Amino acid sequence: MCLPLDANTAFAQRFIPDCAGRPEISKARVIRVERNGALILSDGRAVLLEGIRLPQPEAEGGPRYLSERALSVLSNLAKQGPVTFTATPPKQDRYYRVRAHGFNQSWLQVALLEQGLARVAISPDREECSPELYEAEGRARAKRAGVWAITSYAPRSPQAMGSAATGSFQVVEGWVTNVATKDGRISVDFGNDWQRGFSAVIAPQDRRAFRGYDLQSLIARQVRIRGTVQTSRGRPEIALSNPSQIELLN
Repeated sequence: MCLPLDANTAFAQRFIPDCAGRPEISKARVIRVERNGALILSDGRAVLLEGIRLPQPEAEGGPRYLSERALSVLSNLAKQGPVTFTATPPKQDRYYRVRAHGFNQSWLQVALLEQGLARVAISPDREECSPELYEAEGRARAKRAGVWAITSYAPRSPQAMGSAATGSFQVVEGWVTNVATKDGRISVDFGNDWQRGFSAVIAPQDRRAFRGYDLQSLIARQVRIRGTVQTSRGRPEIALSNPSQIELLN
């Protein structure tokens, strides 16, 4: 089932998928795109596109032109016609910006992902449409479009994570060797060499989000995870706060 848009909108012949939630703002006019990717509407409200991350060369080591291109393409897409923004709770961030999916002549998130001008970035408290977003990203990765042609954005192996900058957003692909719990903290380990190892970790306060998820079933499976790199006892880690950060590859 899909929810049809108002027949008077520029997206009249297309559909909003159920996963995106219900319209929060209809027929909005985007007047500009800020450097952080926020869409500023004619009524002064700000909207952030949920579920994606635009290139950030300062933190990720990629070329600046990709960031400029992503912002330019986003601006052009958003100004192709009135935009309907959909949202699911929580609908705003702490700065009262609306967290939404945008639709006019295209699904804004998917259009950017398919051109390799964004990567999927799942929030701790929102995961709507993650399968659709991952599929769009996969199409760009297969074509080596946009960021996927740049070494610093390519999926890293766990063994290569030692060179990943702390604080950067990374996509990691590898085989899970162990899942262990200590002091309420769950560690999903990749590799057997502690010195060169890498783990995805679930903090005690985030374990509730994984209730019903069989983490032990990840052992001996190839997975792809993503998130911001942190360091603990000299080892790189990525914190998992949402099961949708995990993609099963086999």
